[in-house]
Amino acid sequence: MSGALIHPFSDSMTMLRRNLRHALRYPAMTIAVVAMPIVMLLLFVYVFGGALGTGVGPMGGAGGDADYIDYAAPGIILMAATSGSLAMAVSISVDMTAGIINRFRTMAISRASVLVGHVVGSVLQTLVAITLVTGLALLMGFRPNATAVEWLAVLGLLTLVTVALTWLSAAMGLACRSPETASNAPMPLQFLPFLGSAIVPTDSMPTGLRWFAEYQPYTPIIETLRGLLMGTEIGNSGIIAVAWCVGLTLAGFLWARALFRREPRR
Repeated sequence: MSGALIHPFSDSMTMLRRNLRHALRYPAMTIAVVAMPIVMLLLFVYVFGGALGTGVGPMGGAGGDADYIDYAAPGIILMAATSGSLAMAVSISVDMTAGIINRFRTMAISRASVLVGHVVGSVLQTLVAITLVTGLALLMGFRPNATAVEWLAVLGLLTLVTVALTWLSAAMGLACRSPETASNAPMPLQFLPFLGSAIVPTDSMPTGLRWFAEYQPYTPIIETLRGLLMGTEIGNSGIIAVAWCVGLTLAGFLWARALFRREPRR
């Protein structure tokens, strides 16, 4: 029994090392993963923060931009979690179209290890991006009042979100016929937070858009992060957020497994 478990684990670690080495050798995609949420943070705080902060109102700061960053930072930290989906989809699509996956199929390795290596590598890179964006937000004036336990809960939720989006992105990359197509497939995952409560409260939106924003997956996740970090009301958002993460992870995993098991591309 132990040998049956060790073999897939060692294969997965080998694939993880392979993907991390690729990320170090070709850092352009990793830099893009980190750069996009940083640009969003700078843009919405320093360019639009004064105007948007007027509608959001104070959240315990000194007014103006200082208040708005307390509102916007949790949503943009979530965007850092979504940014890794692009790199994941492109990475696995490159492997599929380059033929390396077909070679792996002929080797005496666990097939699951190929996907696990990609997913774990992408999750680690995305968590680094989340850490950098959070650090920059703190330098820019973000002042959460979370306790140590609440910070651990934030880390756990962001990890759940990252895992869910990574599996969905893996499936998208497997479904696409070229890396160019794969680079566009995760775009809805990256920009859907804008149609939630990441930038402005859902109450400020028109009726139809407000209904969509309140019931899409990202809004309860953002509200849970904001509540944990800033002490605002969470309500049942935490349960809904975890349920969305688990459901999306399962859907992405099953979709990716089904696509990976199909006939090799010719």
